Amino acid sequence: MPRKQIAKFTVPFLQILDENGKVDPKLEPDIPAETLVEMYRWMRLARELDERMLKLQRQGRLGTFPPNTGQEAVSVPVAMLMEKGDWFAGAFRELGGRLVRGEPLTSTLHYYNGWEEGNVLPDKDLRILPTSVVIGCQIEHAAGLAYAARYKGTGEVAVAFIGDGGTSEGSFHEGLNFAAVWKAPMVTIVQNNQWAISIPRGTQTASETLAQKGLAYGMPVIQVDGNDPLAVWTAAREAIDRARAGEGPSLIEAVTYRLMMHTTADDPKKYRSEEDERCAWAKEPLLRTRKYLEAKGLWDDGKEEALLAEVKGKVEEAVKDFEKPREWAVDEPFRHVYGTGHDGIREQHEDFLENVRKEADHG
Repeated sequence: MPRKQIAKFTVPFLQILDENGKVDPKLEPDIPAETLVEMYRWMRLARELDERMLKLQRQGRLGTFPPNTGQEAVSVPVAMLMEKGDWFAGAFRELGGRLVRGEPLTSTLHYYNGWEEGNVLPDKDLRILPTSVVIGCQIEHAAGLAYAARYKGTGEVAVAFIGDGGTSEGSFHEGLNFAAVWKAPMVTIVQNNQWAISIPRGTQTASETLAQKGLAYGMPVIQVDGNDPLAVWTAAREAIDRARAGEGPSLIEAVTYRLMMHTTADDPKKYRSEEDERCAWAKEPLLRTRKYLEAKGLWDDGKEEALLAEVKGKVEEAVKDFEKPREWAVDEPFRHVYGTGHDGIREQHEDFLENVRKEADHG
């Protein structure tokens, strides 16, 4: 018998706001003016906190952390579209989205200074999962939460974020397959920032797109310009609505760029050129979003100056609160590794406390 084609797939791409801040009027979503301004305000707040955290880290006042600069247009629009009961399952580069969902500015400061209390939210109903340092496991967590929502018929959606490198992890594929088979109300956002630590996108995976990985599991996919908040908004709204309507999961690949280092322990100059970085900065999301708002008559230099003063003030207050003396137990993380006791952890815990006592004895 001759060979015949039994299936054909395509990956659509969406850009609405180009790198110069020019919008395609045929594709422009109907977003209220106040919502557009709010979106920009959240992005600017996330950028300010990120920049301040970098200064704190370089001054020895904060531990190692992964900067979010350049990726604000991905998580912020998505978080703004989510309902209160939905689940936010992040990786570690979704600071803006976490702030939108209600996480305090001090939480990320405490967390990246080694305090487990940074994962304790003021409202248990915020439904923000802790930062996932273990690459890929949040996809399985989100799939399970989404399945539970479907099983109970409660109507919630789970939204998971992962980086381009994470799409090579087994947990990513297992979670997607589970969600697709069970039509779980889940949306997966792949933040393709071009770098899996120091490994470039083209070396990390041979797939022509990262979006197409969702096709293998039978779900709708789309690739969007991840520096374009309007494209992200449009794709995320469609995917979230689809999930909430009981039509199953979707995958969105947001093509962006990690403008800073992987973490503050990393030196990107060792593996990428300054020219590449300069080109990426010219396409960054805050710049084009501001141009878009100005063209619509919603923004000007005066409003920008006022916003910068406002966000700097909020971040300064958060830093002051963060640096207040605390009576938190230095060994708290040992109590949260497993739900039940474990001999290995107990031994490590005792060893840690012994070292703390020795340091105290020696001043």
